[in-house]
Amino acid sequence: MGSVVTGQKDGVEADDAGLTGRFAPSPTGDLHMGSLMAAAASYLMARTQGGKWLVRIEDLDPPREMPGAADRILFDLDRFGFEWDGPVEYQSRRHDRYRAALDRLVAMGEAYPCTCTRKEIQSAGLHGVDGFRYSGLCRDGVHPDRLAHAWRLKVHDQVVAYRDGIQGESRQNLSKEVGDFVLRRADGLWAYQLAVVVDDVEQGVTQVVRGADLLDSTPRQMWLQHLLRYPQPDYFHIPVIVNPAGEKLSKQTLAPALLPGREGWQLWQALHLLWQQPPEALRYADADTLWTWALQHWSVKKMPQKRAVSVSIDKNGDFEFSACKK
Repeated sequence: MGSVVTGQKDGVEADDAGLTGRFAPSPTGDLHMGSLMAAAASYLMARTQGGKWLVRIEDLDPPREMPGAADRILFDLDRFGFEWDGPVEYQSRRHDRYRAALDRLVAMGEAYPCTCTRKEIQSAGLHGVDGFRYSGLCRDGVHPDRLAHAWRLKVHDQVVAYRDGIQGESRQNLSKEVGDFVLRRADGLWAYQLAVVVDDVEQGVTQVVRGADLLDSTPRQMWLQHLLRYPQPDYFHIPVIVNPAGEKLSKQTLAPALLPGREGWQLWQALHLLWQQPPEALRYADADTLWTWALQHWSVKKMPQKRAVSVSIDKNGDFEFSACKK
């Protein structure tokens, strides 16, 4: 069994020369409190270390996208006082770059076509971190009567181990916990894992700050980076907020959109949920005042080593911590 071990420099002690962070929302709905937390964490991590901060719209799944959501996301970021560097990138304009990366992997013998249906994958009964795990059936050739096919990346009995800047040590055996994973779907849409790896390297991203719900995706991205000989960014996965039922606050669970005209109050809430302990006296301050305070007091070390924290929302819309989940 092989092992790939990647280093992670602890917190803000890293070498910050040329540091570039990013926020990469999908336009499947409006920004909500969870989105604001991820944006604020990535922004403050970059800015407090003198780095750049980029915005990328991950619009690779048209059936799930909401008309006008991308423009509203950018409008919301602007009204909350986020200042990004350079033009906004859109994944929908980068298909040729993903194709080039896939072609490289195919030429290396690391990617192959797959005609298996979802039902066939489920019937194999193999389980992994994302539900059913692919058996690798099409490694030896595809079904001759099927034209539509996905492209998958080969994985091996390989452990990817790394240190996350918040969650600490993490290990994943790609073969036993993930299986050969999709790079391009049978409907022609690019998979997140490939697109995000290509985009991060071509945008010069050196620091990825995002929700801990993506922690299990990181080893797949690191394996792709290893195969393509890309540099690996440092990863920081913030705890996501969940309701008392354990459901992540998200567009899928009908998380309320950010309110117009209450930017400072909502930013205070986001900093509170990021364990930054903003002063009560600033609860109703404007966004500019909150940013000034946050840039002076931000510390990633305040965040707990937990994947999720449970919160409740009172009648005034205030978020309060309840029991914590790991």
